[in-house]
Amino acid sequence: MKNILLIGGSHGVGREIASQLSSTNNVYVASRTAKELSDLNVNHIPFDVMLDDIEDKNIPDEIHGFVFCPGSINLKPFKMLDIQDFEEDMEINFFCLVKVVKTIIGNMAEGSSMVFFSTVAVGSGMAYHTSISAAKAAIEGFAKALAAEYAPKLRVNVIAPSLVDTSLASRLLSNDKKKEQMSERHPLKRVGNVKDIANMATFLLNSENSWITGQIIGVDGGMSTLNSNS
Repeated sequence: MKNILLIGGSHGVGREIASQLSSTNNVYVASRTAKELSDLNVNHIPFDVMLDDIEDKNIPDEIHGFVFCPGSINLKPFKMLDIQDFEEDMEINFFCLVKVVKTIIGNMAEGSSMVFFSTVAVGSGMAYHTSISAAKAAIEGFAKALAAEYAPKLRVNVIAPSLVDTSLASRLLSNDKKKEQMSERHPLKRVGNVKDIANMATFLLNSENSWITGQIIGVDGGMSTLNSNS
């Protein structure tokens, strides 16, 4: 069985990825909490990406798949953002990712796969997204360069979702009216769910799909490429 390491996989998209992979792989979830993992056959590693060093944790010597899930949604007009907002978004989305990758890169097996997360807003340009778009754009650039440097040993890809119905997005989807408004913005007339994103992650981790690397893949209900309102 292959070893899959998820950073921050105890809820939302990460938990769904763990659920999909746990029956056929050794899944290690490094996260702050384990409550929502109780029904899954996974190995939990107590870990706070903002405070802890993964080097100090008991991770597999050989890793075949890696997913970095932590992120933020900080949507404000630019004039209401201060430098600390940008620094915090960059820290949790990008610098924490780089820190973990720096530590585990030597553990990645031949033919292994890494999956990171961006946002549709990087490629589309959306109001009130300056801080999060800057942080996620850093991930996209990092992933492409990393994929080039480590090919053909390992593959690195990025999923760029639109709005997904998770606890992270709860403020944006807090009532039926908001959900309807957000759904109408998408050509497919709904917001995403955790399976939409997890399905792509597990696809990219699968060694049968080993001719895909350095890609930014939109799973966004058509938001990034279609204008269905014209």
